[in-house]
Amino acid sequence: MIFLLDFNPIKPDFGLFFWTLVTFIVFWIIVGKYAFRPIANALKKRSAQIQDALDASKKARQEMEKLNAENEKLLEKARKERATIIQEAKEAGNGIINEAKEKAKNEANLIVENAKMEIEKEKLHAIKEVKNKVGLITVDLTEKLLGKQLDSKEDQVKFVQSQIDKLNLN
Repeated sequence: MIFLLDFNPIKPDFGLFFWTLVTFIVFWIIVGKYAFRPIANALKKRSAQIQDALDASKKARQEMEKLNAENEKLLEKARKERATIIQEAKEAGNGIINEAKEKAKNEANLIVENAKMEIEKEKLHAIKEVKNKVGLITVDLTEKLLGKQLDSKEDQVKFVQSQIDKLNLN
């Protein structure tokens, strides 16, 4: 116990200092070899993993931006195609409508022309009939006035026809 009475931690003697230093150096070597190197290696490994993850994240972000840009291009292309298709459909519809109008107009004109021709034919036929009746009436009146009768009915018709042609009534 006397030994403990002589111990002063504030003023250590050389032996205590020496052995403390030796113990500390041995402890530092052991801890450095078995603790600090594995910890440093683990930190380097973890740092490398984090850097790889950051690089992968950056690459994935770039790929996503590239895909988004491509998607935007595709969407824009699809919008343009849709607009083109709609425009073509409108033009085709307008073309069909115009074609149908033109066809209806042509058919109406054809019907009007046919009606005019039919009217003209009927008119000529009616005029011819009137001329024939007028001619017969004229022959009858002339016969009565002159008291002369033509030889046959055929002669009368020929005579009337020649007189109608001479008159040229329009």
